[in-house]
Amino acid sequence: MPALLQDYLRHARVERGLAPRSLVIYTQALRRLHAFSLEGKGLDLLRLRPNQARGLLMRMHGEQDLGPRSMALQLSVWRGLYRYLGGLRLVDLNPFDGLRAPKAAKPLPKALAVDDAVQLAEHADPDAEPAGEALDRCIVELLYGCGLRVSELEGLDVAASGTARGWVDVQAGEVHVLGKGSKRRSVPVGRAALQALQAWLALRGQSARPDEPALLVGARGGRLGASQIRARLKARALAAGSPSHVHPHMLRHSFASHLLQSSGDLRAVQELLGHANITTTQVYTQLDYQHLAKIYDAAHPRAKLTSKKK
Repeated sequence: MPALLQDYLRHARVERGLAPRSLVIYTQALRRLHAFSLEGKGLDLLRLRPNQARGLLMRMHGEQDLGPRSMALQLSVWRGLYRYLGGLRLVDLNPFDGLRAPKAAKPLPKALAVDDAVQLAEHADPDAEPAGEALDRCIVELLYGCGLRVSELEGLDVAASGTARGWVDVQAGEVHVLGKGSKRRSVPVGRAALQALQAWLALRGQSARPDEPALLVGARGGRLGASQIRARLKARALAAGSPSHVHPHMLRHSFASHLLQSSGDLRAVQELLGHANITTTQVYTQLDYQHLAKIYDAAHPRAKLTSKKK
């Protein structure tokens, strides 16, 4: 590499104290930039203009088949290089300012199959303490049966009050939660979830401190935190033989996906999830399509014929 790029690497290592792994990424990015400059018939890096920088970005995307995340890392290094050169007054502008890598496609949320979700909810450990078993089942049923976020579940109290973030209303069959953006919503509690809730409430007094308002409490009598809820759910999922690592948000995804598969009512799912924008909810239509595609592949005679030919 030219001395100028080596100086920047030395600056990154000594003055910025970058970790060895970061220095490897920086070295690769600077070598790529130097190679581009040579291929460009002596492209002068000190006189690089924005349109030329945009061309380098397009070449990196088209010829080297880098993913959005890798391209973003490359751009970050190049942008930092030109900030450094600008500080030395060797360049009059940063040609990479304003350039962004293509957005990475958002991965689809992972949801359990209906049978797996039901198996998890109905799993019973005969050796577990009754209160612990009731607590775990209540957690699963409220996450899967109501589509709650773990923060919403954590914040539930047994009754409404001036300080409650959320509460349960057993008689009305509803939970009232405080969601993102401090937006309140009410969610109906289905029969199975209501039974689990009532079973836990009947045993909750064995663990809860007299003045504890929280619905979900641990062995010490205080409110269960989000990390404790995750840990209990993980342990239950392993005991139930669930096919993958199960976390609270996976049950929320499962709630939305299964409800959409059954009803086809995207607006209703949006309301139940508390999404401000329906585009956030529309991701579940892709999961619904995947579900239909699997059914087609498994059941349609033409699909079977095609798969045999392959």
